[in-house]
Order: sequence, then structure tokens, then C-alpha cells
Amino acid sequence: MRLRGMVRKESFQILRDPSSIAIAFVMPVVLLLLFGYGVSLDATHVPLALVVEAPDANTASFTASFEHSEYFGPQRFASIQEAQQALAERRIDGIVWLRSDFSRHLLSGRSAPVGVILNGVDANQGRITSGYIQGAWQTWLLSYAASRGEQLKPPAVVEHRVWFNPALRSRDFLVPGLVAVIMTLIGALLTALVVAREWERGTMEALMVTPIRIGEILLGKLLPYFVLGMGGMLLTVGMSVWQFGVPLRGSFWLLLLASAIFMLVALGMGLLISTVARSQFVAGQVAILITFLPAFILSGFIFDIGSMPWPIQLITHVVPARYFVAILQTLFLAGDVWQVVLTNAAALLLMMLIFFAVLRRKARKRLE
Repeated sequence: MRLRGMVRKESFQILRDPSSIAIAFVMPVVLLLLFGYGVSLDATHVPLALVVEAPDANTASFTASFEHSEYFGPQRFASIQEAQQALAERRIDGIVWLRSDFSRHLLSGRSAPVGVILNGVDANQGRITSGYIQGAWQTWLLSYAASRGEQLKPPAVVEHRVWFNPALRSRDFLVPGLVAVIMTLIGALLTALVVAREWERGTMEALMVTPIRIGEILLGKLLPYFVLGMGGMLLTVGMSVWQFGVPLRGSFWLLLLASAIFMLVALGMGLLISTVARSQFVAGQVAILITFLPAFILSGFIFDIGSMPWPIQLITHVVPARYFVAILQTLFLAGDVWQVVLTNAAALLLMMLIFFAVLRRKARKRLE
């Protein structure tokens, strides 16, 4: 009876507080739209300068491989000096330069060098553009050899097999990881702010003088926000699949179970923060610093953990979102890979038990 009353109290408080509804349902929609449409690791229509000093049929066929590609937005320049000025002004990202002796070297059977200058300020964009240019070059070589009745025999032939994300869409990689970031914000931020608000308003002290037990207080606060957080999770998963076309190849029920465990971890972190920081402002800042930022930077959501320095890789093992991102990306893109799912779910379950054990100990000291 006491627990039911506590749950009703928290439920009514959620309904009367528009900010809780906004954090659980409006914020996920905004973040998904921003990241789904605004953030992309793919490079398309790269502005590229084409400088041809002596145009002829050979240079025309070569530049056509760039003009007919969706990866480039080619622009013609009369001289290399004009192209270099445009590169310095950030109007283009690269230059392909065919010198006046290109066709002469090509027809004589000698090497026909092609000058390529790239903007290396953004190293990742530079590497991607370089790979695209090499691909266009190889495509033209095959076409040129075929037009002369010859067969181009490269020393090695690479047969590509792309698993799990055949289209190589960065959206399919980013959106599942974003679900973990959103759930971290919903679980940790909501509980941290709401409990801190009760400390500020003095309603927490009123609960102390009631017969309700500390475990019932914690459970009564967890259950409504758990339901609210899972509702936000279902919304984000639904948008991921139907709005952005991200495939869900694994079991939905397995995803639901893993999400429930992670939501309990996030709620535990939020309640633990609120027991230490009893001010809404401090609780919000702490929640962002120790939950959102690590989930965004150190979870593998965007940045590859294997590419980080080993001390940072060690730190990622204490970030709960790391394990949930691995589960999400596996279930969405690869399917029910049990070794990945069970290993990471076990890590989340262990973290959940640790958080609630610490929370129970801290709560006893503060409330009894």
C-alpha cells in the first residue's frame, strides 16, 4: 500500500511537470532528427577542382569519371594557381591536375602522372576524398584499357564483402548508438533533477517522517521513471526503424530486455547523483559531466574505442553506455550474436547491482 501510494505520487508529479515529458519524449525526437539528418560521416558531392592544361579526348574521358560520380561535385579551373587559391579559401576540398603532357605520356606507354592536392585540415575528410579519387582513377584505367582492346592486369584483385552495413551508410551506424545516449540522458538526468528538486522544496524531509521504508522510497521513484524511460526508448527505436530506415535484424524482445537493464543502470546513476548533489543546478551539471559526455565520447557511439590511447580505453570500461552501444549496434545491424549480447549484458547487470548497492548504502545514511 505504501509503495503504491509512492508510485502514484511520482506518477502525478510527472504528469504535472512538462519538463519530464519533454526530456523523455521531445528531446529524443529532436536529437534523432539532428543526428539522423544533420550528422553524417559519409562524403558525397565533395567539391573538387579539375585542372586540365591541354584538353583532348583522353582528358575528357578521365574527367568524366569524376563528373558522373555522386561522390564529387567537380568544378573546372583554367589554371592550377586559381585552383590552389580556391583550395586555400575552402571553396573546394581537393584538386585533380592533368598537366599538358598527360596524353603524350599516356599514348607513348609511359607513366602519365596525375597531380592530386587535398585539403588535410580535416584528416578524415582528406582520407575519404583520397580513396574516392583512387577509385575513380582505377575505374577510368579499366575503361581506357577496354577501349584499346587491352586487358588491365593489376598485380592483385580485391574482392569486397561488406557485412552488416552493405550500403556503408553512417546513419545505420550512428542512429543505434544514439539510442544509448538518449536513454542515458533520460534515465540519469530525469532522476537526478527530480530528486534534487524534492530536496530543494523540502518534500523529501516530509517523506522522512512517514512510515515508508527507504527501499520503498527508492522503488517508488524508480518505477514511474523506468516506465517513462522505456517509453522514450520505444519512441527512439520506432523512429530509427521507420523514419531513418535502420534495419533491426535482431530480436526486438532481446533489445527490450537489454534496454531495461541499461535503463536501470541509468536510473541508478541519476539517483546516486541526487543523493550527493541536492541542488538541481549541481545535479544537472554532474549528470551531464559523468553520464552524457562519457556516453557521447567514450562509448564507441562515434569514435572508435580501438583507436583511442590505451589509458582512455581502460577508462571506457567503466562507462555503461559502452556496453549498451555494442549491444545496440549488434542487434540492429548484425542480429542476435549471443556472445556479444550476453557479455555486454552481464557487464551492465554487474554495474546495475553495484550502483544500487552503493545507492542503498548512501540513502540509509542520508534518510534514516
